[in-house]
Amino acid sequence: MTTEGTAGVQLIDDALIEATLARARSSPRLRANYNLHASNAEGYHRFLNAWIQGTYAAPHRHVAVPKPETTLVLRGKLVCFIFDDTGAIARSTVLGAGGVHGVDIAPGIWHTILTLTPEAVCLETKLGPWDAKTDKEFAPWAPLEGDPGAAAYAEGLLTAVRQV
Repeated sequence: MTTEGTAGVQLIDDALIEATLARARSSPRLRANYNLHASNAEGYHRFLNAWIQGTYAAPHRHVAVPKPETTLVLRGKLVCFIFDDTGAIARSTVLGAGGVHGVDIAPGIWHTILTLTPEAVCLETKLGPWDAKTDKEFAPWAPLEGDPGAAAYAEGLLTAVRQV
């Protein structure tokens, strides 16, 4: 096998997935990204996102700079929640099972993702550049990451899925 002409080519293989999961396991957030894009200034962001059960991503939407977001599951099972403006669950979909591999979410839609398996890895894509001030609008009706009520809120969402 030759590596000639492979500059700019990144394989997404088991070794990369395992390395990203190892970082997530040792992260206080129980989550880690592996960026495939070279910098936050790039116009198209794509990254692996490794999730360890118990991590929490606060419901949010992308409005200030409208950005669609695509998530494809590579390992494990995640659940995507879509909410209405009051915080009621409008839809929940298990990703990585039953023939559903991912989700594409239009700008302005409230959403979050939680893991259903001990570990999960997805490929996420969205428009750049990334700026923490404009990337996400967090839902006023849900706890933020690190809030004492976040774990109970997430468990309530997961309980709703498990009862279906």
